[in-house]
Amino acid sequence: MSLLPDLPSLSHHALPFRTCVGIMLLNREGLVWVGRRRPKWAGDHQAYIWQMPQGGIEKFEAPRLAALRELREETGVTNAEVIGEHPEWLTYELPDSLLGIALKGRYRGQRQKWFAMRFLGEDSEIDILPKEGTKAEFDTWRWAPLDSVPKLIVPFKREIYERVTGDFAHLARPLAEGQG
Repeated sequence: MSLLPDLPSLSHHALPFRTCVGIMLLNREGLVWVGRRRPKWAGDHQAYIWQMPQGGIEKFEAPRLAALRELREETGVTNAEVIGEHPEWLTYELPDSLLGIALKGRYRGQRQKWFAMRFLGEDSEIDILPKEGTKAEFDTWRWAPLDSVPKLIVPFKREIYERVTGDFAHLARPLAEGQG
């Protein structure tokens, strides 16, 4: 017999969405930057998760500025230009097994504004090591073909990745010599 009262299970609707940005960073060859991170929670997900940079929007921060800040914080990249903005906010909900665990247990999922950016620097600029006062988001990174990117993400985010890569596909082309 338990002395603790039965607690109701969390409902998806009891928690808000976290407002975020996502960045599809393209190099001169039209490949997409993806970083590998380890999940902080157990479950039926892959041991490693590859994803594009993303992160929260701070209070009173414009989404475009948040995207540039998150890109810098997570990848060290400052040599990039915004070449596209998704016209819609895209959302995903966490699976029940992660509700109350992932996203610090405070959100039911994310509401994201996505940006396409062109990387204008050299790969040596990319630095995923933690910066002062922050922790590293990724343990390694690589450039990936556009069509492979949705297959790398956890299943509950796959629909967003398919939408973003499909809607930004026209931007994922190699630059002609002398461009960028």
